Order: sequence, then C-alpha cells, then structure tokens
Amino acid sequence: MIAVDTNILVYAVREDSPWHKAAIACMRDLAEGSSTWAIPWPCIHEYIAVVTHPRIYKPPTPLRDALLQVDYWIESPGLRLLGEGLNYWDHLKEILNTSKALGPIVHDAHVLSICLGHGVREIWTADRDFSRFRGIRVRNPLIDSARE
Repeated sequence: MIAVDTNILVYAVREDSPWHKAAIACMRDLAEGSSTWAIPWPCIHEYIAVVTHPRIYKPPTPLRDALLQVDYWIESPGLRLLGEGLNYWDHLKEILNTSKALGPIVHDAHVLSICLGHGVREIWTADRDFSRFRGIRVRNPLIDSARE
C-alpha cells in the first residue's frame, strides 16, 4: 500500500504550486486506480492547516474548499485513512531512537509510525527528511513524473 504525505496533497490542490500538474496527476492515478492507497490522518490535518493559512498562501484556500477536497479523496474506493493503532507507540519509539529525530521531524516520525502500523510499504512525499527513516520506501513521485 502507498501512503501520501501532506506536501503531495497540498501541491495537488494549490494551482499556484510549480508541482501542481505532477501532484494532481499522481493523486488522480491513486484515486481512480484499483489499488489500495492511504492518507494518514495527521496529513489530512496538516493539509487543511497549510492550504487555509493566510500567511502561507495569498489568497488561502477557503476552508469550505479544503474540506470538500478531503470529501472527494474519501470517495475513492481504494483509500484507507490511517490513524494510530495498537503498535503505534512501539513503532514511534523505535523510529525516534534509531533516526535521532528531534523537533519538527518528530511529526514525520509520527506519520511514518502510523504507516508502519498499517503495513504501508511506500510513502509518496517531496519531503527529504523522510529519507532518514528505515522500514519504508520513500518516493518523490513529482520528480519521477517530471522525468517521464
């Protein structure tokens, strides 16, 4: 199963992003495909926080539109929304200890821990900080699609 990180979600929605076309194509492939894919709940929360933030985007995405986009993603029959499970804390402690993640990177460890607990094999992200973690394949589909 592939999980999608916040930045791919943001780029897919924000037409002013230089990565918009590549990101929306990736999201469309997942949403309309027959394979199971996932979005961790913390990425949904962060997506809404980022696209509606008036200091990040001028103009920001209206909250109504950001929520509607989440509804559209949820309509994808292959989507699984992922949250903390029974083994979450064990995964998080292991990831934090082995990667020495501190500060803001703890959020990425949080997302990764959720993914590992649900058997995610690959995370799509444009965030290079994920490369410090073990146990999951990290892929930037925006770079891959730009080369095709």
